[in-house]
Amino acid sequence: MDFDYTPKVKELQKRVRDFLEEHIVPAEQQMLAQIAEGDRWSPPPLMDELKQKARAAGLWNLWQPRAHGGTLTNLEYAPLAEIMGRSPFGSEPFNCSAPDTGNMEVLLRYGTEEQKKQWLEPLLDGRIRSAFAMTEPAVASSDATNIEARIERRADHYLINGRKWWTSGAPDPRCRILVFMGKTDPDNPDRHRQQSMVLVPLDTPGITIEKILPVFGFDEAPHGHAQVLFRDVKVPLSNMLLGEGRGFEIAQGRLGPGRIHHCMRLIGLAERSLEKMCRRTLSRVAFGKPVAEQTVTQERIAESRIMIEQARLLTLKAAWMMDNVGNKEAKAEIAMIKVAAPNMACQVIDWAIQAHGGGGVTDDFGLSMAYATARLLRLADGPDEVHRNQVARIELKKHLHR
Repeated sequence: MDFDYTPKVKELQKRVRDFLEEHIVPAEQQMLAQIAEGDRWSPPPLMDELKQKARAAGLWNLWQPRAHGGTLTNLEYAPLAEIMGRSPFGSEPFNCSAPDTGNMEVLLRYGTEEQKKQWLEPLLDGRIRSAFAMTEPAVASSDATNIEARIERRADHYLINGRKWWTSGAPDPRCRILVFMGKTDPDNPDRHRQQSMVLVPLDTPGITIEKILPVFGFDEAPHGHAQVLFRDVKVPLSNMLLGEGRGFEIAQGRLGPGRIHHCMRLIGLAERSLEKMCRRTLSRVAFGKPVAEQTVTQERIAESRIMIEQARLLTLKAAWMMDNVGNKEAKAEIAMIKVAAPNMACQVIDWAIQAHGGGGVTDDFGLSMAYATARLLRLADGPDEVHRNQVARIELKKHLHR
């Protein structure tokens, strides 16, 4: 495995980093101020300006896999996503935000030509946004076979009923389409063939956004996470993705890239948090010397560097395997990094908060928001426990017949 960055990737790294440091990081406070003014769920005008600049700079849809019209492999995209992850606003200017990247990949892999024209093209163009409706409040959705929402076939349409939550992006006024997972065949003896995925336009009658779900008090406006009620929602039969009973298959195809993209971004978030910790402890004096000279601080800085490097290497290995042997064969590495990266980020950010003292838990340094993001990602796209169980099963299988 060769993880050395190619000249093409090094050049893109520089361009993305320069764009981030020149345009995005200096705009963070202004972006937060624009969101806070008036209706928090109106997209800040500054974001559209950043998108136009990124697109003009040729830094657009970098996530798009080479196998589906893009120019980069997963391994090549990883260091770019890491740079974007340094800022809470770092991905959207490049049209590389979740859940849009995952939904666009679903449409690239499984969509019909009509579905691609209607929904994929405006998503790729950045004219609309999307949401993914899978998790439900009434059941333990860490086991996707538990979902209870129904997709019932009628003569010329599907009838959808159910309640979803953590539908990220649904509150955004730019959100136009949902990828919805529900059961079309709840009595099928194969529990992994009961589910289907269907495209549901957000303006379809019967859809109600019931409430916004904050993460430790952060509502993440104007994107956000929502609880959404679907009551007798009708969509055409042509909105079915891939075919009835293939929802679980799509979910596995979608969540692999989505999980590793989260991990890539978290490494960037942890890197910036470590930088803040170093700068803070070098500039603050306690008990007669800089906090950076305290042994406990040095241990935490060293451990942070070790943990970040470990997570980066495992992320790159998982990306390399996805490129070379496919997502299915890389499932153990994807599961491992999905546990390792959020836990690493939570610990590094927690130490950074501690180094900042009382300021660390305020909004002044961005660390409380960073921690909320990292902690959420120990649950999103499957909780730690599910991924650990998968890794354990794969490991035990190696020894069954010895």
